[in-house]
Amino acid sequence: MSELWPAPRPRDRVDAVVSLPGSKSLTNRALLLAAIADGPSVVRRPLRSRDTLLMAAALTALGTGIDDTGGEVSREGAGDWAVSPGAWDRDADVDCGLAGTVMRFVPPVVGLARGTVRFDGDAHMRLRPVGQMLAALTELGVRVDDGGRGALPFAVHGSGSVLGGTVTIDASASSQFVSALLLAGARYERGVDVRHVGKPVPSLPHIEMTVQMLRSHGVEVDDSDANRWAVAPGPVRAVDHVIEPDLSNAAPFLALGAATGGRVTVTGWPGSTTQPGDELRTILALMGCEVTLSDGGLTVVGPDRLAGVDLDLHDVGELTPAVAVLCALAESPSHLRGIAHIRGHETDRITALATELGRLGADVTERDDGLDIRPAALHGGTFHTYADHRMAHAGVILGLAVDDVLVEDVGTTAKTFPDFATAWSRAVHGTPAAAGAPAGTAL
Repeated sequence: MSELWPAPRPRDRVDAVVSLPGSKSLTNRALLLAAIADGPSVVRRPLRSRDTLLMAAALTALGTGIDDTGGEVSREGAGDWAVSPGAWDRDADVDCGLAGTVMRFVPPVVGLARGTVRFDGDAHMRLRPVGQMLAALTELGVRVDDGGRGALPFAVHGSGSVLGGTVTIDASASSQFVSALLLAGARYERGVDVRHVGKPVPSLPHIEMTVQMLRSHGVEVDDSDANRWAVAPGPVRAVDHVIEPDLSNAAPFLALGAATGGRVTVTGWPGSTTQPGDELRTILALMGCEVTLSDGGLTVVGPDRLAGVDLDLHDVGELTPAVAVLCALAESPSHLRGIAHIRGHETDRITALATELGRLGADVTERDDGLDIRPAALHGGTFHTYADHRMAHAGVILGLAVDDVLVEDVGTTAKTFPDFATAWSRAVHGTPAAAGAPAGTAL
């Protein structure tokens, strides 16, 4: 059985200032675009976590040079990442771990390489959807061998070039299907014209993030029509990126203020961003929090009692675990909907949340596309995480208001937030960090 971690409960109203590590979504997009750019560049303030190290390892295996400004790439390094495009002329094995961005973003660029690249990952990754994207790659001229599974493990046989062109896909399971094709598309002979058919694409802000980053590299993208994104063929200009703090990882820390009636400030919050986590400002205000954005960061002051909400989280599904727990602590019922796609995330998050919250006393009804949550008396116990970092965030938030919550495998948070448990304990108990403390600490 995985180790159980006692979720800390604050002694009083919290007053904390928190600095967060960089965005995983931005870091991995920046690394991939730098790897196919027309010259060397630097990714500044990158996130160093399991997901981003897996992306760096995948691109390095293909022949890209990625180095810490102070030495070899590592989790412990504190510098920026210098990226030098190289000759992609070798066979390689890529470990996707639990990183959807590695499983989906790397295969479309492998078609530009010369060699066979084999993909696999953690056991649960073999259940995550990727078949629509692999079929699209085949249609665009990339040779893919997945044994007809439409899932890991699979191999991509690069020929050094990809014809590209128009392709129609159903991206209702993941916006990453679209982003993956767009990120590589400029390097295809005919570019790429992606057309979505099916239920609405989830997490549209992540596609907007991809489009914005492509344009910053000088790539021409036409997104003027709904459900269609066209990337013109041409070079990907080398540019340096400064990575924003990960706003989705801010969710548990802002919840710390919301759930305790305390005050939490997350420093470095951008005034304008494509990150879905920015929607936390609106969600927490609806739940009764005082939310203020200033030069010092985003500050949330919690109310005496949280209000329930009726929310469509379709575009920001990754926020569901944190929001669901706050709803379980609210004084009135909540309805979370539009999130059927999160059943295909690191775990089936709808069922997992209904199961774990229900196990600890919450009154929860699981719907096909969401959750209904009503006020109920909660109690302690084990909160299982299913190797899902967002479920671990949910568990520690519950522990803010409920005694004796034991979070299984809190270390799974290293997927996107190294040493989360230490940063969380410092924020909850108001322990000052040392001068010059790294991102991800309470200040």
